[in-house]
Parts: sequence; C-alpha cells; structure tokens
Amino acid sequence: MTSQVAVIGAGLMGSGIAQVAALAGFDVVLQDVSSESLERAVASVTDSLARFVAKERISEPEAGAALKRITTTTALADVADADIVVEAVFEKLEVKTEIFKSLDAIAKPGAILGTNTSAIPITSIAAATTRPQDVVGIHFFSPVPMMKLVELVRGQDTSDETLAAARKFSERVGKTVVVVNRDVAGFVTTRLISALTMEAIRLVESGVASAEDIDTACRLGFGHAMGPLETADLTGVDIMLNADMSVYNEAKHQAFEPPELIQQMVAEGNLGRKTGQGFYRYDA
Repeated sequence: MTSQVAVIGAGLMGSGIAQVAALAGFDVVLQDVSSESLERAVASVTDSLARFVAKERISEPEAGAALKRITTTTALADVADADIVVEAVFEKLEVKTEIFKSLDAIAKPGAILGTNTSAIPITSIAAATTRPQDVVGIHFFSPVPMMKLVELVRGQDTSDETLAAARKFSERVGKTVVVVNRDVAGFVTTRLISALTMEAIRLVESGVASAEDIDTACRLGFGHAMGPLETADLTGVDIMLNADMSVYNEAKHQAFEPPELIQQMVAEGNLGRKTGQGFYRYDA
C-alpha cells in the first residue's frame, strides 16, 4: 500500500489534503513554489490539529506524530519518490498541464498522478503526460479535514488499477468515494452546485430575494448544511466562477451561464471570506 504521498500546492486544499494524509499514517511531502505559502500551510495544519485535539477527536500524540510526517519543499523534484501525487493548484488548465508535464518526467514509474480539480476534464490534464493511464481526478472538498466526500474521476485512459489505488488512498484518509465514469467538465458535484449557485445569483441580481433568504431556503427547505451563496463566499467567488466557466464553456447550457453580478464581484475583488466581502460582509 502507498506509503509516501506528495501534495502539490500548499493552499487551503493542499494543506488540508496533507493533514488528512498525515493523520492516516502517510509520509507527506508538501510542495509549493513559495516558502511563505508553505509556512502558512504548516501553521494552518498545526492550528487545525489543535482544534481536533481540543474537541477530543484525536489525541495530542496523534497530532504531533501527524505534523512530523509532513515535510515541505519548494523543489518539485523532491516528490520523485512518492507513490501517489495529488496536485492542488489554481483551477486553470494551463497551470495544471505545466505541472503534469513536469511530473511526467519526475514521478517514478507507476506512481498515481491525481488532480484535485473540481471542473477541468481529467483527459485534458492527462494529455500533458506520456502516461494518461496513471492520471485520475481525486476531488476533495473544502474544508478537507471536515468534509467526508471524495469524487474520483476517470479520464478517457485512466486504468482500472489507477482508479482502484485512488479509491484505497481516499478511503484510508477517511473519505467516502463516488466515482464519475465519464469525463465531463464539472463532473457530478460541480455541475450540480454550479447550476444551483448561478440560479441563486440570478435571483439576487433580479431582486427576487436576498442572499440571506435564498441561503435560508436551501438550508431549511432542502436540508443543505450551507446555502449556495454562503458556500461561494467560503470557497471563493473567483474559484466558483472559474469552475462554472469550465462547465459553461463545454456545455454551453444557459443553466451554467454566469450572471453579470458574479463577474462584477470578481472584477471588483469581492471574493468572499478571504477578502472580507462577497455576498456577505465579514469582519477581519
């Protein structure tokens, strides 16, 4: 079974993936081009583990051991020994394909090359490599330590062995797996949330209802843990727009067409919690 995991990208998703992998007993190499990002990621994991200890979900020795299993590096070459690599960088095809071209040369033969993309077709990313059979979508959800789902996505050439190994890894880090058998933009979850969120934004934009009331309707009427606009603020309004555009550009369906309001919010830098203003205002 896989013993070493590499995570590419030390943002919110990457640090969360590193945390759950380390807690599950994997040795983790967390790579990012920025040493500052790596420092923030380690601080974030340390704080998250401390909260788990405070809630008695894990012990203090377990938290300390997990933290010791994570090493950081700015050199992509340092992931060469990993059995499974999970890329978790910005949701842009050209950024991801550049990384996968490099991984194709660096990663050892037979390594699983996973991408945490929420919307970009796996086949497009795998095309940057000479081993598309080893490339698979491993889509975690934010915040990774809390969310129980992983969406596994087959590219056109993903092998059964690669999918099975990705499932074993995902289940070992405590997640429940759903499998997407046909590689369409947005897969299952992003297509569903994109359609709901874009319609919610249209309702706000046209004055039908407030963001608060729309989110309340989804929470209390449908049993959602968070409303779609709260979720967009938490995820990042810009990230939501990028994911939606990946679906819209392929599907060309009006359900996914981004309203002017979300495009304006991104242009103005109102990106949700991370900027203090999105569909809601947040204190510092």
